[in-house]
Amino acid sequence: MPGEASHPPSKNSESGFPEPPCGLVLVSTPIGNLRDLTPRARDALQAADLVLCEDTRRTRKLLAALGIEARLRSLHDHNEDQRIPEVLDLLRQGKRVALVSDAGTPLISDPGYRLVRAAIAEELPVGAAPGVNAAVAALALSGLPPLPFLVLGFPPPRPGPRRAGFERIRAAERAGLSATLIWYEAPHRLAETLEDMALVFGDRPAAVARELTKQFEEVRRGTLPALAAHYAASPARGEVTLLAGPASDDAPGLQDLDEALRQALAAHSLRDAAALVSAALRLPKKLVYERALGLQTPIRRQQE
Repeated sequence: MPGEASHPPSKNSESGFPEPPCGLVLVSTPIGNLRDLTPRARDALQAADLVLCEDTRRTRKLLAALGIEARLRSLHDHNEDQRIPEVLDLLRQGKRVALVSDAGTPLISDPGYRLVRAAIAEELPVGAAPGVNAAVAALALSGLPPLPFLVLGFPPPRPGPRRAGFERIRAAERAGLSATLIWYEAPHRLAETLEDMALVFGDRPAAVARELTKQFEEVRRGTLPALAAHYAASPARGEVTLLAGPASDDAPGLQDLDEALRQALAAHSLRDAAALVSAALRLPKKLVYERALGLQTPIRRQQE
């Protein structure tokens, strides 16, 4: 199919290893430990006529640590479209352009997708120097089923859209989706995100991977409610990857919780209804009580 062919790098006759290819090269960079940079990634950065990066200051520090001098240009969500014509022109001239993100594999929750699609559309060469990816590293360490998995990027920062997004995934699970779910999250939102996940996805196995490959690497495993309670009491620091295991056939969701609460509130006080439903669905009392509080007013209005 036109525009979809790959362009393999040429062989170096002396070493037997591929030389850094011409064209656009997606270069994976370390997520913490500099020794995770592959030799091919180093070669691609060394040979690049231009290195595109999210933050030139951060990438300049990486290149300085590697002893590499390169021409840098920023490419991020706000300027990607305006950068594309310039980069395509360089690629047409046979130049080598490396694309990196601040850490990990480009395009995975990072900019670059529109540029790659534009290069492919013009049948310009696109290659990769693969390496570290936080989602895959966290998955391997989580103890959760490794296949299939679904990487969902960052959840919405505000509670309403975040819960709505989780509910859409839960609806897909009811329709047959069965996969380990993976998100990235900011440390200051981790506890509230886990609380929302516990409400929507229920009492299922999960894991939080923090500061992967760095000095204070931590992988904490448990149920969503248990992890929510832990990080509410002990706020997280650093880069976070969040995983939830596949749903079991009888796993309750937010709709199940609301229905159970409505039935309980019709016959019991708010506190007693929350306690009964919390025990029945194995969810934290605090989370169930807050949900019941939100449902109580509409129920009273209907009764009046």
